[in-house]
Amino acid sequence: MISPPAGARVHFVGIAGTAMGALAGLLQQAGYRVTGSDAEIYPPISTQLAELGISVLEGYHASHLEPPPDLVVIGNALSRGNEEIEAVLDRKLPYASMPEVLRELFLTGRETIVVAGTHGKTTVTSLVSWIFHHAGRDPGFLIGGVPHNFPRSFALGRPPYFILEGDEYDTAFFDKGPKFLHYRPDAVVLTSIEFDHADIFRDLEAVETAFHRLINLVPRRGVVIAAAGSETVRCCIGRAFCTVETYGFHEGDWQATNVECRDGRTRFTVVRRGRTVGSIEMSLFGGHNVLNALAAAALAFHYGLAWQDIQSALAEFQGVRRRLEIVGEANGVTVLDDFAHHPTAIRETVRSVRTRFPARRLWALLEPRSNTLRRNVFEGALVDALALADRVILAEVYRQEKLRPDERLHPETVIEGLRQRDIPAEYSGSAEQIVASLAPRLEPGDVVLIMSNGGFGGIQRKLVEAVAQRPQAEQARVAG
Repeated sequence: MISPPAGARVHFVGIAGTAMGALAGLLQQAGYRVTGSDAEIYPPISTQLAELGISVLEGYHASHLEPPPDLVVIGNALSRGNEEIEAVLDRKLPYASMPEVLRELFLTGRETIVVAGTHGKTTVTSLVSWIFHHAGRDPGFLIGGVPHNFPRSFALGRPPYFILEGDEYDTAFFDKGPKFLHYRPDAVVLTSIEFDHADIFRDLEAVETAFHRLINLVPRRGVVIAAAGSETVRCCIGRAFCTVETYGFHEGDWQATNVECRDGRTRFTVVRRGRTVGSIEMSLFGGHNVLNALAAAALAFHYGLAWQDIQSALAEFQGVRRRLEIVGEANGVTVLDDFAHHPTAIRETVRSVRTRFPARRLWALLEPRSNTLRRNVFEGALVDALALADRVILAEVYRQEKLRPDERLHPETVIEGLRQRDIPAEYSGSAEQIVASLAPRLEPGDVVLIMSNGGFGGIQRKLVEAVAQRPQAEQARVAG
């Protein structure tokens, strides 16, 4: 049982992870003294922690554990050999994983709604949290991103509802099971299941097993809202003991019809089991976001929220930072940032930008940073996804020295595959090199989509600033 006394000091090793940073905020709100350390920190979590007044100690050092904290929360990105972890073990300090602390201190006694799936977790969790908040339910929530509608990615809220993003990745170096199995869900939204996290799952079957175990935890009185049309999802929900409702475009209990995007807004009609429920209008764009909104609406409807509240909440939803976020515009060039981590996510992201900015030249910039994209298992799928852009630039593979050459992604292979499809593609190394090379070539009307699940050297703002600072003569030359 994890029960640090009131006012206790809780220290986070790896505090800058999105979920770790959110949990740190929850603990601070609950009256604990929070400290943390990390080796790499970037927005939006760095900004959130700074606003909370939680200082982040640089690097991992045993001295960060003086005086001894009452509890140490260890992030799942860290392993044995880390100086702070070794000191925790040597000194027999009490430690736990992020999911353990979340469950014991914040989920016990709450109606827990878990959003899971390979894609869309952050957006759907944000949508559900906003709908419940807008309807006056004051839910607790923890999101792996920062929604624009909330000042933070977390809230204590008040009982009964707690809404959180459920990740299938492993829990900690001392607990290799999926994080979401700690959450004991009363309801699950299941958006998709694909092979991902190739560093810990051997194949798709192993991923399916993790999700099946999650669905098996939902009590009979609970509900699963699941994507229709996916064989992997269908297999996982086939033996559920609770109510299951599915959603999709042309199949499922809930369907989105008459979808249109114009004037910067997306509109569609919602049909449930053949009966029209109503219409939805929102600022999100792209087919994947239509399904995300439909899933959130179905879940809220199950919990008895009025359709008018659901409808107005979705109309006011402003999106999530780093999820197709417009970073800035300069001299007619629009720069977007997205957290794409998987070829399927990249494909849907590029398609969405095409919908939002039709007839404009689209540059796709990708940093292969996730444990999935850094591996060559998805090289072919990556070519298929990036080929939807007009121009492609690949950055260097993040920490490529940590991977064996036979498993590492080879950018030259992806670039050659794109060129064979007549898509101009190039390798440009670091963020600074990309900005220096790209900024002079951008023309008014261009859209630049930057994709990385990390900081990418702050390239987003750097590119906007570089385009904005081009000499007027150069602007005229490019425009002409």
